[in-house]
Amino acid sequence: MGNGEQAEQRVIVALDVPDVESAIALIDQLPQVVWWKVGLELFTSTGPKILEVLKSRQKRIFLDLKFDDIPNTVAGACRSAARYGVDLLTIHATAGRDALKAATEAAQEGAAKAGVQPPKLIAITLLTSISARQLAFDLKIPLELPEYALAMALLAQESGLDGAVCSPQEVAQLRQTCGDDFLLVCPGVRPTWADQGDQKRSLTPAQAIIAGADYLVIGRPITTATEPKLAWKRISEELTTVA
Repeated sequence: MGNGEQAEQRVIVALDVPDVESAIALIDQLPQVVWWKVGLELFTSTGPKILEVLKSRQKRIFLDLKFDDIPNTVAGACRSAARYGVDLLTIHATAGRDALKAATEAAQEGAAKAGVQPPKLIAITLLTSISARQLAFDLKIPLELPEYALAMALLAQESGLDGAVCSPQEVAQLRQTCGDDFLLVCPGVRPTWADQGDQKRSLTPAQAIIAGADYLVIGRPITTATEPKLAWKRISEELTTVA
């Protein structure tokens, strides 16, 4: 992680905006950003149009739609999403083993048919807004939170997925157990100078990379900053110090 270029390529900036015009304005404001995340709000608003905009600018795309449905439906969604040539695609581990396996096969098929590289499929272990208390009391899951996140990551790995999304606080354990070839994507990363928002299990960008994250997803600390360019620069500089 010696130089700025590598550091910058580890940060995925979340396009958490409501429409295509706001998205383009943000993309144009941050030309150095290589990776962009398209989530539910923007995709529901614009459909594939936003993906075409990003592709035309040679950007890499994290399509974060968190599919969670019966195997047949998940497979159909992954087959369609793969045709767009996105780089990363998310699915909830809780969809279960059959859906995860069907998703990996369908993504390969969709990409092959469209003549594009298949996306890396990444499992959601547990949403980063959920606390240990909510896991126990609201979701009635009797496992400790780190243990549950690890179980979901291992389920995904056994089912042939390429990686998992986890909070920065679970990343070290997942990296140790799942090995170096399993991609770990961390949202909920907050620089010390940024507002914590609704993230319950946070670390700074440098801490998350040191703990073993491959990619960091950062939204509001950059996108709602008074000067997004400056916020991006500060985060990139912070990451270049990580050996």
